[in-house]
Amino acid sequence: MTKEQERARARRRHEELEKTQKPPVGDATRDKQVFGVILAVILILAAVLVVPQLIPDRTDAKPGASSSTAPTTAPDGANGGLAAGQKLADGCVEPPALQTAPKSFTEVPDKAAAAGKTWVATVDTTCGEITLELDGTKAPQTVASFMHLAKEGYWAPSPCHRLTTEGIFVLQCGDPTGTGSGGPGYTYGIENAPADGTYPVGILAMARTQDPNSNGGQFFITYKESQLPTEGGGYTIFGKVTQGLDIVEKIAANKALDPNPADGTPVSPISILSVKVTEKKA
Repeated sequence: MTKEQERARARRRHEELEKTQKPPVGDATRDKQVFGVILAVILILAAVLVVPQLIPDRTDAKPGASSSTAPTTAPDGANGGLAAGQKLADGCVEPPALQTAPKSFTEVPDKAAAAGKTWVATVDTTCGEITLELDGTKAPQTVASFMHLAKEGYWAPSPCHRLTTEGIFVLQCGDPTGTGSGGPGYTYGIENAPADGTYPVGILAMARTQDPNSNGGQFFITYKESQLPTEGGGYTIFGKVTQGLDIVEKIAANKALDPNPADGTPVSPISILSVKVTEKKA
């Protein structure tokens, strides 16, 4: 092979090698690549910093805890952001929390403890003081039970969980659980129920289920004359309001909320704080 042929072959090998290699990166191209890497890093950092503000972290949320977007008024009418004892717009104070373990009893109190006497109950509530006169002559078993529960602090505290504003006009209280299904652990029968089902203004009477022997710890106050069913024996009248009926009327004026304005949890919350019973002096 001549030198000329060798040079030609070497030139062809060099040309083939150049075809298989990538072209070198110029300064402009290199700058673009560096800028792209920097931009990608900036976008990643921005995502890490911004996303937690748009999507709140729920991993440490506790049952019942409210977020910053939650309404300030709870569904049941209580002002969720207020502390117990803080003044409300209607002159009441914010009710305390429900009892965690309401007291329970096994035996019905002896009616002889109240029989033949008149008693005075002073009910301290978050909206003021309500005074009741209890008739131990006409409803000795009911009054004896009321006296027992008051002495044991059964209602301290407990909400008035039900208000009715159409047809029947009552504020119902006496269940420490606030559900309307709580009781003291014992029940007893009906006493002194009106045969015609008429309950005048300011009457204090016992609430019960359809079972005539289901009287327990829940009671109601009528703020207008009400006609109640007589089926099953009616409802025990065991006293009347002598002072503080205006408190009940004020609560009733604001209607109910849940499940509806005619029968439900009062919009204006009210809770019993304590009950004291003494014998009425002659």
